[in-house]
Amino acid sequence: MLRHPRTPARTDSPPRPAPHRGGAAIRPVALLSLLALLTPAACGQLAGPISFGQDDADDRPAPAASSQPGGAPAPTAAQPGEATDPTDGQSPQPADDAVALPDPCALVRKPEAEKLAGLGLDDGKPVGDTCTYTAPVDGPTAQVEVFVGDGAKKYLDIERTLGHETRALPGVGDEAYATADSFFVNASGRWVAVRLVRLNDPEENRRPLESLARTVAARL
Repeated sequence: MLRHPRTPARTDSPPRPAPHRGGAAIRPVALLSLLALLTPAACGQLAGPISFGQDDADDRPAPAASSQPGGAPAPTAAQPGEATDPTDGQSPQPADDAVALPDPCALVRKPEAEKLAGLGLDDGKPVGDTCTYTAPVDGPTAQVEVFVGDGAKKYLDIERTLGHETRALPGVGDEAYATADSFFVNASGRWVAVRLVRLNDPEENRRPLESLARTVAARL
């Protein structure tokens, strides 16, 4: 039998797909069409949100509690029905140690100021932490000044700095002192000073000043 010479294969022809074992060969066009149909569905499943059932949620570990700088645990939101602390997350407010100051015109009333001055005075004029009773301009000179708070203590310090004689008044308030024309009382952490301006012998004012000091101390 004569054999025909083998015709050389053309290099520009596409190779034929290998036959599928056990069945007909899958055409390239059909394979590409199948991939085109399956790809969007697969991508949609991968790109879509992943949902968990209740069983999955029970199996998942609880998230670790975050911490603040320094290792302190971060505050968590209150659950419904839980009582909340109004100070959570807030710096504690400093305690108010300030002592409330009394009304200086109420500590030394007009009749008491007139008794100390020995004559009639106008109504007291409060200015800040002071109260001043002044004699009418057409009469003798007299004035009673009342100071409360830091101003009263400062007045005492000035008297001592100037070297004025300051004597203690035992049994009056927590501590009390008197000079020739003034007295100073400290009771319950509050200072009060009363100054008398009068053109007379200062020794005449000694007992009236001490008596009024006891009255003021009882009101503090």
